[in-house]
Amino acid sequence: MTATGGVTIVTGASSGLGAGMAGELARRGYPLALFARRTDRLGALSVELTAQTGTDVRADALDVTDHDAIFARFRDAAEQRGGLARVVVNAGIGKGARIGSGRFAANRDTLATNVIGALAQMEAAMEIFYQQGAGHLVLMSSVTSGRGLPGPMNAYAAGKAAVTRLADGIRLDVAQKGVPITVTSLHPGYIESEMQDRTGRRHRLLVDADTGARALVDAIERGRNTECVPRWPWTGYRQLVNHAPRQLLTRIL
Repeated sequence: MTATGGVTIVTGASSGLGAGMAGELARRGYPLALFARRTDRLGALSVELTAQTGTDVRADALDVTDHDAIFARFRDAAEQRGGLARVVVNAGIGKGARIGSGRFAANRDTLATNVIGALAQMEAAMEIFYQQGAGHLVLMSSVTSGRGLPGPMNAYAAGKAAVTRLADGIRLDVAQKGVPITVTSLHPGYIESEMQDRTGRRHRLLVDADTGARALVDAIERGRNTECVPRWPWTGYRQLVNHAPRQLLTRIL
């Protein structure tokens, strides 16, 4: 995996997978710039991680639906911290609803954050990476991104599919340019987090938060094009979801 020196950005870092990855990255010595909407939780996390690990961890407010702010925050982080080594595009929401249930706003907000907000982060990161001539773009997709899913998963899975396809296209651009920039799309399975708690269901294959965070950072360090996290059982699970007969699908999810 190729990355220049400098700071690692993690968005959506105040809780859930973002906070878990931030903690694991800090313990491994990566200087961090953490961004999220909830600045109280984010600030406390940055102070805690700096004290525990001795790593330079800084935090600032960022709503990824404020696209101009994304470009400004990313540029500032690169300029102030000796360049941009890596950007982990993690910020997202999961409040979708069945199409036609009268909750258009929930699906609109899910896609506005998870697709358009992610696109803005990709644009901002890649501009800097092309200028530097190196970098590592990490995109958080999902094991649910391979096909259309029913109910509240519909807009969420469609958004993660869009993120995966954007990663594929950026990777082709980088290959054509011959620039040493790595583009990784990660497909987490069910990992313990606030988003999982809000569903009211505990999937039988749910992975605990610490195990999930370690597996995610291991995958980031490997820098492969695409990877399910943890690899077992989620690589097989993703294939099953992608190809299972429709009648079986709701029993798998």
